[in-house]
Amino acid sequence: MRNPFFHGVGGVLSADIAVPDHERELEFYSKVLTTGPVPLWRDDLTNNHGTPVIGLGARSPEYEALPLQWMPHFQVADVAASAARTLELGGQELMHGKDDDGTSQWAVLVDPNGAAFGVIPVVADESNGARLHDGRGCISWLSLVVSDVSSMCKFYEQVVGWSAASAATDGRCEMRRPDGVAVAEMCPMNDDNAGIPSVWLLSLPVDDFAESLKQVREGGGEVVVEVATEARHAVIRDPVGVYFALQSNT
Repeated sequence: MRNPFFHGVGGVLSADIAVPDHERELEFYSKVLTTGPVPLWRDDLTNNHGTPVIGLGARSPEYEALPLQWMPHFQVADVAASAARTLELGGQELMHGKDDDGTSQWAVLVDPNGAAFGVIPVVADESNGARLHDGRGCISWLSLVVSDVSSMCKFYEQVVGWSAASAATDGRCEMRRPDGVAVAEMCPMNDDNAGIPSVWLLSLPVDDFAESLKQVREGGGEVVVEVATEARHAVIRDPVGVYFALQSNT
């Protein structure tokens, strides 16, 4: 079972990025994500119930140090401990938000391969356990292409609280929440993903997959990889060079 969109340790509720040419980027994502007769997303990039899942901000001087990547926010048991462990394991800390009393509230971190992510405390589930999947936009999956799957699995086990489990014979490894549900996968670099950088790829579902790919190309983006299996998906490079993935909702 796969479900990254979850309230609890290891769960992923949101992601954001600060981009140059913000107006063009907003127009690009709005057209790409709002396809089909029942769009899963609104043109302001909230999902079709108005929930802010992905955030696209302007690249102001305050955010110049952040890499040009979509950064998923992982819920962890202890933000300060996760930040400290990241540094111990060869990663970086780019930003660290704290309360007046010094309590850590969030941090922006980078793993040893250069993939950026955020860590936040566990968010209360205000939906009384309901899963916001069917008919709504959400982050449906996460993947990371890495040179050494084993070492990166160990990094995220210690920083986020996931556990690793072999997913297939091709060297991929699933990362699972403490309850055993898969959240993400580590993929070894090979000919199939050549050219895809080691950044967290958000998979965002869309209502009309073919139309979304058309909008990618017309909007100045690039379809880097397209997989026409039962679960159709594609890796996209947006107009300013940011990578993400699209997934068919059907």
